[in-house]
Amino acid sequence: MIDGMCTVDSDPTDDRTIDLRPYIRAGMGVWWNQAAAEPTPLVNALVDQLPEIGPVAAFVGLTWNHAVTREPPSQLTVVSYGGLGDLARLSKRGRLDVVPCHYSALPTLFAEGALPCDVGLLQVAPPDADGNCSLGIGVDYVADAITHTPVLIAEINRQMPVTRGAPTIPLGRFAAVIETDRPLLIAPEREPDEAEGRIARHIASLIADGDTIQIGVGTLPAAVLRALEGHEDLGMHSGMISDDVLRLIDNGVLTGARKEIDAGKVVTGTAIGTTKLYERVGSLPVEFRPASYTHDPAVLAQLQSFVSINSSIEIDLTGQVGAERRGDVYLGAVGGQTDFSRAAALTGARSIIAMRATTRGTSTIKAALEFGSVTTARTDVDFVVTEYGIAQLRGRDLAQRARQMIEVAAPEHREQLERTLYHHGS
Repeated sequence: MIDGMCTVDSDPTDDRTIDLRPYIRAGMGVWWNQAAAEPTPLVNALVDQLPEIGPVAAFVGLTWNHAVTREPPSQLTVVSYGGLGDLARLSKRGRLDVVPCHYSALPTLFAEGALPCDVGLLQVAPPDADGNCSLGIGVDYVADAITHTPVLIAEINRQMPVTRGAPTIPLGRFAAVIETDRPLLIAPEREPDEAEGRIARHIASLIADGDTIQIGVGTLPAAVLRALEGHEDLGMHSGMISDDVLRLIDNGVLTGARKEIDAGKVVTGTAIGTTKLYERVGSLPVEFRPASYTHDPAVLAQLQSFVSINSSIEIDLTGQVGAERRGDVYLGAVGGQTDFSRAAALTGARSIIAMRATTRGTSTIKAALEFGSVTTARTDVDFVVTEYGIAQLRGRDLAQRARQMIEVAAPEHREQLERTLYHHGS
């Protein structure tokens, strides 16, 4: 119990542990932390109470919360920067409103009131001796949104680690809190397969000792990080980190010794992994920074050895990347891909797009983007890597690019791509 504040000891299986009606009214906009930092008891309480509250628009990034994505009440409008995690289910049913934007634009959008920000629901670590709470593993867009959000309601979780890098929040800033003692959410993941291992080895050959890398989370990024075991003095500046970062730190690979800024530190916005990562991250040389820092072009421009590694749903023969939709369903996002790819291609070392050559038997390399959205321009792509090799696009004309792309396409699809190239006169 925290003196002078509305608190409730919360069992995470009991979603009606706090009455949100005094703080959230019909027509308001709400946001909450994404991924493992999501304040699940607060979110579930909101979903449960919406029939009494009335219509609410809610912003969240990546979520695995079935209460939000499976059968949400009609009063809930979900807004996001993409269809990450379980939000693809909402997109498929026409229940997801996507704001296509660079991740670096989120701070400005919150400042302008373009995104829901009347009330913020967040998960924090227990207060320190001075009564200040760390945002733990969930800093990213939350740290920027807080400044523009009048009402904050917190889940104070005893298992949320205290982390470095972001400003703390005084207890007095919260209108209400609940106290919990629950494990942080663990990212659903499988082991990388053979194709991902081949892609990872190709990518590792493009990374030099001393480079600073940006990479996402998931099986392919995990394979890439494992393929970097033989490198030296790598740095990291990324929107997210996963368990495989621990291995590189422990083995002396990820030292950050040659970073132009933040030397010796891993810089990130959020951690998505297992309990092992969450338990150790507070004691590691990892700094959690807001999106206004991690994705800021002026910051990224100082990393002259910067290598971005991102993925794609489809890519055309010139190198245009589509990483948002398959058909009408959002499965990805613009997110930080364009921020990082642009910086790596323009002021850093190299921009890499990594992808399987096929999905469900269909080539992911196409004559033209099938699903319409260009996430990353071809001018910001230096290399495309599939399990069949490396296509070097940097400095190549359009015909050369197309031939490079065909060489890394799945063999069974190359003839059709060649015919397309012939008919276009290249």
